[in-house]
Amino acid sequence: MYFTPTRDDGLRRLKDFIPAAGIKYAQGRNYDRGAYAHKSVSQLSPYIRRRTISEVEVLKSVLGAHSPQSTEKFIQEVFWRTYWKGWLELRPSVWSNYQGALAQAKHDVMSQGGLRQQWEAACYGTTGIDCFDHWGKELVETGYLHNHARMWFASIWVHTLELPWELGADFFMRNLLDGDPASNTLSWRWVCGLQTAGKTYLARADNIVKYTEGRFHPTRLASYARALGHPDHPKPMPLSVPNAIEPSKPTGILLHDDDFGLSHLLDAAPKNIHAAAYMPSLAGVSPWHVSDTVQSFVDG
Repeated sequence: MYFTPTRDDGLRRLKDFIPAAGIKYAQGRNYDRGAYAHKSVSQLSPYIRRRTISEVEVLKSVLGAHSPQSTEKFIQEVFWRTYWKGWLELRPSVWSNYQGALAQAKHDVMSQGGLRQQWEAACYGTTGIDCFDHWGKELVETGYLHNHARMWFASIWVHTLELPWELGADFFMRNLLDGDPASNTLSWRWVCGLQTAGKTYLARADNIVKYTEGRFHPTRLASYARALGHPDHPKPMPLSVPNAIEPSKPTGILLHDDDFGLSHLLDAAPKNIHAAAYMPSLAGVSPWHVSDTVQSFVDG
């Protein structure tokens, strides 16, 4: 496995990335050089996603070596992920609505032969669009895609292949090591024009040629990205704030694969943890099988 599912590996990657987190990152972050060659980006997202390392310690480490000005682009990327998580937590119905639409899309795939063939071609990388097919296979093989490739892939899925966006978001959730209900769902909605009013994302051939350094020269891409609807966001709901830990009382820990970060709990109640349980949650992210690569990473 290219990503070792341990905190030590996450910290090693962070240490290796710090020298490149400033201007070098800002200048090179958009270039997708292919599987196992993503040296211009941090590749920390699988670890941040499961919170084996935290956003705070990543930013503290980066800002210990660079000025806020030189590392602004990297800071923004970390904050985007955190922003999406907060946005969805305040509007949980967006996730449940997505799951409902995905269930309907699965029914359509199972009952409509033409749609099923298109969906299978997109998932197995047999559409004939070289870059798209390559990225799909890279994702399945490695559990990772460069962020720019994710945007191109999503745009081609929605605007060129005209497949339901929910099926594409699900393909990512089943295969991405850093697949997150918030950043994944809302990013796909943004590509479709459902997240930000008047904003869609169109994958352009010249942009792909430039930022893959000529590895791909796609043709037959959509020339227009039509919004699939208008953003109609639910009003934010009040956050449920957990009770503070009382160190004097016996404490039990329920661990789940959204958050493996335990240091704050252990610091708060180091001598009074009497029970621990683990609740896996991968089964709830997709009506299909989550990839063995993702399952192995989460299982450690």
